[in-house]
Amino acid sequence: MSTVSQNRLPWAALLALAMAAFITILTEALPAGILPQMAQGLAVSEAWIGQTVTIYAIGSLVAAIPLTAATQSLRRRPLLLAAIAGFVVANTVTTFSGSYALTMVARFLAGVSAGLLWALLAGYAARMVPEHQKGRAIAIAMVGTPLALSLGVPAGTFLGHLVGWRMCFGIMSVLALVLMVWARICLPDFAGQAPGRRLSPGQVFTVPGVRPVLFVVLAFVLAHNILYTYIAPFLSAAGMAERTDLVLLVFGIASLLGIWIIGVLIDQYLRALTLACTVVFGLAALALGVAGDASAVVYVAVAAWGLAFGGVATLFQTALAKTAGEAADIAQSMLVTAWNMAIAGGGIVGGLLLERLGAGAFAPALLGLLAATLVVVWAARQHGFPAPARTDGACPAMAERQKEACP
Repeated sequence: MSTVSQNRLPWAALLALAMAAFITILTEALPAGILPQMAQGLAVSEAWIGQTVTIYAIGSLVAAIPLTAATQSLRRRPLLLAAIAGFVVANTVTTFSGSYALTMVARFLAGVSAGLLWALLAGYAARMVPEHQKGRAIAIAMVGTPLALSLGVPAGTFLGHLVGWRMCFGIMSVLALVLMVWARICLPDFAGQAPGRRLSPGQVFTVPGVRPVLFVVLAFVLAHNILYTYIAPFLSAAGMAERTDLVLLVFGIASLLGIWIIGVLIDQYLRALTLACTVVFGLAALALGVAGDASAVVYVAVAAWGLAFGGVATLFQTALAKTAGEAADIAQSMLVTAWNMAIAGGGIVGGLLLERLGAGAFAPALLGLLAATLVVVWAARQHGFPAPARTDGACPAMAERQKEACP
């Protein structure tokens, strides 16, 4: 195989995975932008419609690990297609449902599909490319996430006002159907795990490096969600309530830049980038805590926060995929669980802080969580977030992925 062909990324297949991530995130977040219309259409309060997001997260949380463990032996492409088909069914039911209870069942099914799909995406992307391109491949597969948050949700909100909320979910169903055809044509198929090589979730959890990565996911994403979930009251306390949409736009644009930077550099600097993202987010939290009443500081801090957060999903998934090896899908299902726990925890912890101490308590809480993240990443230099291997001629000291360079 030529050097050119070795370095050529399977763009059509990776973009199909990115489309899957886009549909997953947009299905999850879309109700947030069309709460009033959905509430009117289903004859319930906006607060009850808000629970359609909660039930989606619960579906992902409870299904990711057991469903991924139970399907280890299945071939990967049919399993991925089944997960996408779950979105077709769930969004179609939501489109036509006149019952709040039925809509909640459909949303739970969508969450279950999301839990399985998230567990598959990073490992699927990594298996399509050689070792030195795994990080970049995962970054491309994950680009659908910031695109959905920064562009998809606002576009869905606009369409909801223009053509109605039901049509939005109908469009999501059509997109998922198109994606099934795309994935069937472009994605290679891979065998599942042979019976003798399967690991239980408990065994994967004890693999060196897995626990540090999962702790970092939980702490970093919890810090993010405390602030992101309650950004409106935080900005209100700073006298910027009317600029919430602009602040979130700044965050979204910076996130896109962040994932681009991570995608370019991740295969060489995974550890350094993880440390840098943690420090940058910490500095942003510190700035918001010290001078959060100055609009210029808020915009700069939010841009830094978005830059730091944009690519961390890729960093964490790549670190876990490389650490877990053949057990990557099970490990990724644990990441999905930790991520959703952090989302739920952000709402609970942030709400308690806001109610009891006010928005000013966010910055100290974030700094504590990010300090713990930094310590764990720094300590995981052997497994999880390994330091770059030495290349000074000492072959025994080289990393596993460089051993082919030894004579």
